[in-house]
Amino acid sequence: MSGFHAGELAVQRRAGVSQDAARLSAMVAPASLGAGMARFLAERTFAAITARDGAGALWTSPLTGPPGFLHVDSATTVTARTSPAEGDPLHDLPADQPVGLIAVEFAIRRRLRLNGTLSRAGHEGLRVEVEQAFGNCPQYIQARRLRDAAATTPAAAPVRRGTELTPDDVALIRRADTFFVGTTHPTRGNDASHRGGAPGFVRVEGGGLWWPDYPGNNMFTTLGNIHADPETALLFCDFATGRTLHLSGRAEVGWTDPGAPGDDDRTGRRVRFTPGHVVAGRLLPLRADSVSPSPHNPPLAGR
Repeated sequence: MSGFHAGELAVQRRAGVSQDAARLSAMVAPASLGAGMARFLAERTFAAITARDGAGALWTSPLTGPPGFLHVDSATTVTARTSPAEGDPLHDLPADQPVGLIAVEFAIRRRLRLNGTLSRAGHEGLRVEVEQAFGNCPQYIQARRLRDAAATTPAAAPVRRGTELTPDDVALIRRADTFFVGTTHPTRGNDASHRGGAPGFVRVEGGGLWWPDYPGNNMFTTLGNIHADPETALLFCDFATGRTLHLSGRAEVGWTDPGAPGDDDRTGRRVRFTPGHVVAGRLLPLRADSVSPSPHNPPLAGR
């Protein structure tokens, strides 16, 4: 499991950052969860998980709970004392499958990614045997303080399932400053990652959507996985209302001239996504009343 896979290496070469990425290869070495990671996870109230439902479709879903709901049991094992909500496409997800997990503290702009195998799943919680664990930089995380709204939230509205985006879905995407992307690899398993930018950085066109790829750590885990396997899942959360939008479909990495329309940060990279399945509901029991944009958000370029 150590080292970059062929998809990551291909994107790194195309982006011209192979040498920079090679210096980070230790980040994808076999995991060892130390005291710092254990404390960070124990204090979190929000995470997102990428996994497959009983029919084999890939999804990314929110996991929430009070501080302590994420617990490091050993140097390679994490327990989540929760499971995806009823109505979520990953409710009753099967065990014995690869999963990706990302825990985020928006207020201090920190995130931690864990990849491994789901060894236990049920209403009592999830257990992940962790194979990779690494932090990401604070870029593009919009600062917001999440609070528990479960006690004041009205009864859950019906969950809509379909294959196409509705006008309400499009409006949610176009005002989003944050979303989560789940990807997969034939031998490395699943991954959950974060994307952020100014509202409008995700463009919706022709029944699909796309976003420019901003500069990051040059590992290209997400784009490398898409290069190897186009199956992709997206999760949008409206932190003001609790509304959620799950999308499962296919993505492709596109390359343009730097500075082309929509190339906000002039990387010449973008990801196009075509949804195959849509689940929309109000499945996030957390709220945030205000947001402080990331100072790293580039201004939106022409579309």
